[in-house]
Order: sequence, then structure tokens, then C-alpha cells
Amino acid sequence: MDAIPLALDGYLVSEAEPGVHEDTASWRLTCSVGTDHLVEEAVIPCTTMQPQIAHALLTERQPGDLLRVTGHLVLPDTADGCIRLDADSLEVLWEAPLLDLDDDAEAGAMTTSGTHTDRSTAIAVLAEALTGLGQITPGPGQSIRIHLSPAGPLGFGVEHCHSITLSPTLAHRLADYIDALNCQSDRPDTVLLDPDTVADLTDLFDAIDLTALTSTVLNASRPEHRPAVTRALDDVFGNAPGPDDLDP
Repeated sequence: MDAIPLALDGYLVSEAEPGVHEDTASWRLTCSVGTDHLVEEAVIPCTTMQPQIAHALLTERQPGDLLRVTGHLVLPDTADGCIRLDADSLEVLWEAPLLDLDDDAEAGAMTTSGTHTDRSTAIAVLAEALTGLGQITPGPGQSIRIHLSPAGPLGFGVEHCHSITLSPTLAHRLADYIDALNCQSDRPDTVLLDPDTVADLTDLFDAIDLTALTSTVLNASRPEHRPAVTRALDDVFGNAPGPDDLDP
């Protein structure tokens, strides 16, 4: 079967391994939405016979790095065979922080904590929502790629990494949703008042004599300030009587 030209963005699952032949390497990528040939998320085996790529994978790259691999997807000849991507070029999109032994121990402990379980769940829910948005009929223009991953070292969180493609039109819609969410978050939670309280407040405000209130405020203001005070009352109540309309 002919190989399929393909470019994949994905996270390096674990350290690359030397190939059978010299100057070759094999590794695995965790990939998300982005091609019709793959399910929504999958781990794709990759190989290369390019010496510079093999050297980079074996000596420079570490688990958690976000890579763009371009090459040819080779499909198996039998139903129980495995697909693989033969890489011709490699681009590093994002480098994971360097890990040491202390980081390894800390990261291992982090994966068992409730806080990080909540974070992983939140990432999965957000990725699902963005993936659903990206499946809407795309608009014109080039696509936009959004990468989601846990903050901090990624070597132990690769399974929680996602890559979602959106059109510019959908990106604008997403921005509008975020703006609306920000506006709602600035408002206090709705407080439901007792009906009797609402009735008492209604009676209280209905009993206010705006003319008398305006007269009291203006009489307490210095003459030179009364025009400004009148305009301020107008803004609050509308059509507040002017200084000449009230008895001194």
C-alpha cells in the first residue's frame, strides 16, 4: 500500500530509542485531532532514517516536547499490523522543562494528588468542548492550532495533552464566548429576595416624593452649585425640577 504524505503535531511520549540500523531512531507521539486518517487521539509510532533527526531525538529531545513530524504514514499490510510514520523532517514547537531526579519524584507524587486529578479532568472537558467546536463546518482562511497540556513538567502528563484545530471564524466565536463569560464572572451571584421583602421595598420607593426630595437637596446646596446638582438629579431620577421651579 502506498505511503500517505502526512504532517503530525504531537507530544513525545517517552525517550526515543536507537533503531536497528546506525543513524536511525524510533519514538512515539501522542497526537490529537488534525487528520482524517487518525482517530481523535492516538499514539503513533515514528521512525526515521535521517541521521540529523535520529541524532536530535536521541540526544536533545525529551518526553513532553511538542514536535511537528513530517513524512509518510505507512499502513500495515495485514489487519493485525501496525501503522508507522516514516519521518523526513522534524520541527520542535515547544520544549518541555528539563527534568531531574527530584522533579521525577515530585511529578510522580503530583499525579496521585486530588488537585492534579481535578486538573486532568478539567483539561479533558475543555479539550472535548474545543474539539466539538472545531468539528463545526470551518470558515474561510487558514486554520489555528490550540495546544492544551498540564502546566509544569510534561514527562508524566503526556496522556493529558491535546491539540485542537479551529478556523479563524470559530476562533472569533470562541473569543466572544470568553468575553461574555468574563462579563458574567464580574457580576455578583443572583440573590433571590423574599416576596414580602420585595413588597416592602416597592412600598418604600413608591412613598418617596421626588419633588420634596429634590427641594430638600437643592435647598441644602449652595446657589452656585444648584445647576450642577440639578443635572445630577436629572441623571438619577429624570426631569428633576430646576432651582427656579422650587419654593426657596
